Order: sequence, then structure tokens, then C-alpha cells
Amino acid sequence: MIGSSLGIAALVLFALAYALVIAEEYIHMRKSKPVIFAAGLIWIFVAIIGKQVENGQEIIKHALDHNLLEYSALLLFLLTAMIYVNALTERNVFEALRSWLVKRGFSYRKLFWITGFLAFFISPVADNLTTALLMGAVVLAVGSDKPKFVSIAFINIVIAANAGGAFSPFGDITTLMVWQSGHVGFFGFFALFIPSLVNFLVPAAIMMFAVPNDKPEPMEESVTIKPGGLVICGLFLCTIVTAVSFEQVLHLPPFLGMMLGLSYLFFFSYYLKLSEHKTVDTVGEFNIFNKVARAEWDTLLFFFGVIFCVGGLGTIGYLGYVSHLMYEGWGATNANIVAGLLSAVVDNIPVMFAILTMSPDMDTYQWLLVTLTAGVGGSLLSVGSAAGVALMGQSRGMYTFFAHLKWSWAIGLGYAASIYVHYLVNG
Repeated sequence: MIGSSLGIAALVLFALAYALVIAEEYIHMRKSKPVIFAAGLIWIFVAIIGKQVENGQEIIKHALDHNLLEYSALLLFLLTAMIYVNALTERNVFEALRSWLVKRGFSYRKLFWITGFLAFFISPVADNLTTALLMGAVVLAVGSDKPKFVSIAFINIVIAANAGGAFSPFGDITTLMVWQSGHVGFFGFFALFIPSLVNFLVPAAIMMFAVPNDKPEPMEESVTIKPGGLVICGLFLCTIVTAVSFEQVLHLPPFLGMMLGLSYLFFFSYYLKLSEHKTVDTVGEFNIFNKVARAEWDTLLFFFGVIFCVGGLGTIGYLGYVSHLMYEGWGATNANIVAGLLSAVVDNIPVMFAILTMSPDMDTYQWLLVTLTAGVGGSLLSVGSAAGVALMGQSRGMYTFFAHLKWSWAIGLGYAASIYVHYLVNG
């Protein structure tokens, strides 16, 4: 039915919705709005087309059940992670780290490397968006009077956060989707550590020479972690261990382990609430449901729209056609490299979900390759990842699309080098 008028209309509708998502920075419309609207209309078209096909209703029901299961597992997993990150933010854990770095009096070049490496190693546990915003706050705190330093440090943070997220099941939405689909086991992702590190180091080593080597004025700023902050860090690690154990030992979906881990935080928040009631000042009382409310609901609803838009196009038959064209016509390696380049223009989430829905016949090496390329390909452009878009908003005009584009050639060298290193290490 891909040649039908309604099928073509669904494809055009998705393209228009995604054009609005890409333009979010300029039109200030939340990205969830156009994709949710498009998802509803696309499934209306699917339902009408389904009446013209034998067993159409059964096909539609199976597709809806599959998409709903995909989304609910992703939602519950990410919601738990977001609540933990918000709790850590409220307890000043990230602010204390920022304050410590600011007070050390490092040179601009040292800060360039420190924020890059921290982004690379924090993003596998937190997500790349949170990591980028945290490191971006450090850079702005010490370099707000040096726009050139802020610009190049932000580019480095985007690359590092995206690269770090590629070798961990928790680091990026795309790795999480691949893990939950069962194509790569939890520990299998760590085979991407060296390729991811190369992806970060190659452009960083090139850009380093453009970073001024003088020192900013040291700042005397002190932030203390609120009571329970370090305990919540420990509970978050226990939650990750629980999710991994559910998948590795019990062969249960990881989101069940994450929800069990959320209960750890709920019980601890009850303890914090009781202990804070005993003090005179209860203005800063810890309330876990405030953390739920502050979750990135726009992002979570955006995932709903993307999954059901792509799922609807897959039900019509477009993904089967594209899968045949790319994976049988070009070969898996070329197709996966192109998928990474596409994720610089189109967000990597719909690209990866489309590939998972196509379910091409690939071995673990190829699934790791597409996980790597989809994860780090977004670094090629500032709009290619959530980290880049967020930092453009945070930078007050010092980090722009064209400032990032100026270094895309160096990032491209890192992209090519990481693919080659993946071949050498894991091929």
C-alpha cells in the first residue's frame, strides 16, 4: 500500500511534523506537539487502508500492541532515570561538582579536557542531555567573558557526551532501545568503549590548539550537598544493578528492575521527609512527587509520537521497502554508516526505531556498529542531538549552528576513525 494516496499522505505528514521538530529552536514550539498530532492522523490513514487489505484489522492490532509495548517499556525505564537525576539535582550533587571545578583555578585548556572527559564518563550513567547541561554550566561559570572558549568547549562537550553515551545501555535512548530489543546484551555494549573514546579524542585533539592557554580568574564559590544526596547516588547505582540483574539473571525486561529501584528512592524520600519534619525549617522539604512532575515530559511524549509515527509508516509498508533498499541493496555496513549520517539531520531516535522495526538480519558486530553510528553521528551538527540543541539554548549566543559547523570536518574524522577502530577491535 506504499503507493496509495493515503500512504503517501502519511509519509508527507511525518516529514512536515519532523520539519517542525528540527525548527524547534527557532519557532519555540515543543517538539512533542507536531509528532503526537502526526501520529494520530497517520493511524487514521492506517485504519482506512487496513479496511482495503485482507486481515487488515489483525495486522493493525498486532502493530499497535507491539508499538505500545515498546513505548511503555521505554517510558517506565526513562521516567525512573529522570526522577533520580532530578532528585540528585535538587540535592545539589551536580552543583557541588560544578562548584568544586570552578574553585580549582584550572587553565582554559585544562578545563577543555576536564569537562570533555567528565562528559564522556558521566553520560554513560546519566543521559547525554543532563551531562551536557551540567558541563555547560561549568564552562559558562568560568568562561563567560571568553566567547571563543565557550563555543569550542561546548562543541567538545557535545561530542564527548554523545560518544560516552554510545558504549552504555543507559547512555542514550538508542542504546537503551537496542538493549531492550535483545539484539545486544548488557555487557556487549562495552565493546564500543575504545571506538567511542576515539570518536571523542580525535576531534578534541584537533580543536585543542584553538583553545586559549591562559587562566580565568579563580572563583570562591562553595556549594554543599544537601542531606541524603550521596545516599541517592548509591541508590541510583543499586537501581542500575537491579535492572541489569533482572535482564541478565532473571531474563525479565530491564524496566521492571528500574521500577523496583524507583521504590528504593520512594522509601528513602519518606525517611528524608520524616527527618526534615523534625527540623524547624521545612521550606526545602524533599518531595519525591515534585521530581516526577519535573521529568522531561516533552521528551517522553515526543518518544510516543515518534514510535507511533514510525510504527504507522512501518505498518503501511515503507520500512520494509527501505530495509530492502538499504540492507539488501547497499549491504549492512554501508547502510549503518548512512544511518549515522542521517541521525545528524534527523534525530537518532526515529532512525534507530525505524531500523529496529525493519529488523534486518544482522550479527552483533553490525548491531553494535549502528548503535555507535546512530549515537555519535548526531555530533556532526549542533542540531543532531539533544545535547547540542540544549547547549545552544544555554550558551546565550556564544555557541551556534555555524560555530559547530566550522568544526564538522574534524568531527567527521572522528566519526570515520571510530568506525575503523570498531572494525579493528570487534570486526
